[in-house]
Amino acid sequence: MDLGLRGRVALVTAASQGIGRATALAFAREGAKVAVNARDAAVLDRLATLLRTQHGVEAEAFPGDLTDPAQVEAMVAAVLARFGAVDVLVNNAGGPRPGSFAEVDDADWQRAFELTLMSAVRTTRAVLPQMRRRRWGRIVNVSSYSVKQPIPDILLSNSLRLGVAGWAKTLAAEVAADNVLVNTVCPGWTRTDRVTRMLAARAGEAPAGAGAAEAALVRGIPLGRLAEPGEIADVILFLSSERASYVTGTLVTVDGGVVQSAT
Repeated sequence: MDLGLRGRVALVTAASQGIGRATALAFAREGAKVAVNARDAAVLDRLATLLRTQHGVEAEAFPGDLTDPAQVEAMVAAVLARFGAVDVLVNNAGGPRPGSFAEVDDADWQRAFELTLMSAVRTTRAVLPQMRRRRWGRIVNVSSYSVKQPIPDILLSNSLRLGVAGWAKTLAAEVAADNVLVNTVCPGWTRTDRVTRMLAARAGEAPAGAGAAEAALVRGIPLGRLAEPGEIADVILFLSSERASYVTGTLVTVDGGVVQSAT
């Protein structure tokens, strides 16, 4: 299937590892031009080099902290100066710290707000005008299945990701007439470094020995395993494509069957 992404410009945030990295690689395989963002400039440079050498596409690193409004604005301006446009924005960010209600304070809430909600709002605000002018754009937010079914011990993520879902739904209706589509992907448990650390913390183990915690977790996943980052990236890729031209305002759950509700 031709996804119609060859030559399109995709900006992927938090692209240095996990789902973000897999998404950048997926766009490169489709022949898109790829702008990658994360805080670690050295890791990001290596990824951009890999995209160029392995897939023969234009790819550049644009380091920056998504919780800093000035850095977000400067990062997007640099991407637009380099590529001339952003056709696809993938709003991705590392999750806020785990913890129950009693374990998080006002500073934790504020950091989670900036990281989880405002990073997506600000990056979208910076790219959206040129998408609307050109009457073509795709905005895909990477969230969590917790927007449909809360996950124990990650109160901040459960709370703020619902904010992203509501914002994205509202925005989708506002910009649909300009052929800008806004969707949210809600992954389940995925084999990333962050998930490995979370599972180890649950079991009181070192990350290298988190096997018991993982085994207990997957018993509750109908498919019986964690997702691989590339499986989430493939769904993001489709929603970013020409083939998804009538899909907007949706929350797409990619969780191996964990969420049992009908909606």
